[in-house]
Amino acid sequence: MQQKFTDLAPRCPEYAGACVTNIVPSLLGPSGTAELPEFFPALARNARQVVLLVIDGLGWHQLRDRVAARPTLAPTLAAMQGGSITTVSPTTTVTALTSIATGATPGEHGLVGYRIDFSGRVVQMLRWGDAQGDARRRLPPRDVQPCPPFLGASVPVLSKAEFDGTAFTESHLRGSRMHSWRAASSLAVDVQHLLVRGEQFVYCYYDGVDKIAHERGFGEYYDAELAAADRIVSDIAAVLPRDAVLLVTADHGQVMVGKHTMFLHEEVTRHLSHQSGEGRFRWLHVMPGRVDDVVAAARAQHANDAWVLTRDELIAGGYFGPRVNDVVRRRFGDVAVLAKNDVSFDDPADKTYFELQCRHGSLTTAEIDVPLIALRNE
Repeated sequence: MQQKFTDLAPRCPEYAGACVTNIVPSLLGPSGTAELPEFFPALARNARQVVLLVIDGLGWHQLRDRVAARPTLAPTLAAMQGGSITTVSPTTTVTALTSIATGATPGEHGLVGYRIDFSGRVVQMLRWGDAQGDARRRLPPRDVQPCPPFLGASVPVLSKAEFDGTAFTESHLRGSRMHSWRAASSLAVDVQHLLVRGEQFVYCYYDGVDKIAHERGFGEYYDAELAAADRIVSDIAAVLPRDAVLLVTADHGQVMVGKHTMFLHEEVTRHLSHQSGEGRFRWLHVMPGRVDDVVAAARAQHANDAWVLTRDELIAGGYFGPRVNDVVRRRFGDVAVLAKNDVSFDDPADKTYFELQCRHGSLTTAEIDVPLIALRNE
């Protein structure tokens, strides 16, 4: 059963401390693993080699809830040392994976959502396209996202072969040495080869948990996938040399939405030119002079299910980091509708191929808390 929280306000990422933005800079900085921040598991300190595995969609609370209900479901993950840290805002894959790889906040790297507005054209960033097709020529990935990954170092990255050569991969992993896998069983084999060669840092990405949560929700399919992810972790742990550490984190958590979707009320949409973002973090692009009307209407119609904040309120509150440059600022809408209950706000222009079950994007506890846990062979 999914744990319920009562968040009185959107959770703000802990950019100054226990946040995914600080994982890579801490591990690859001048002190390496000798002087890690306190939010790191103690097992990671003074490790000679580090494997960082990002399991897409593995929220801290979902992991804890499922393991508590079935202790044998994911025994390796359950036994790892550590706790929770926060991801970034919005809690979506494009934004969070970029922050993990670059160590930059969304306000710095600029990949601020699943669907981003570029001068009136809304681009779906995983596909890097819009209604007119591929947008790579108009929006070169290195220009859209200027922050170098991994502090500019060329590190080995293990990721799914289908992501090779995509614009999103180029934008957030450029300069990395890609080692693609087609079957998840290859991950541990490749990790072993790289560690034997003497690599001090290996970055791995696995997307299965997120995919199943979207398609199937929480239940037997999710549990089967969590068990499969646990076997991947166990297989990697088995090939770790002495004094090497495996760290597991994630880009966001999940909430079960299912059929609980809705369109924004007509009193809101009649003042809009278009929408961007995604169902649980919906940006509203407002006609000139209508921002106050939209805020009032959205709060009147949707206050039970959502927080409604202006762009300026979110920026001033530090939700995208302490700095947001003008280029990034222009990619936001005027008003944001953030789901606080297990609902999603549909945009007719946002097409999906199937009905999503679990979703993410907002700033609830279930979505923002992710694990940072460690396993080490002494």
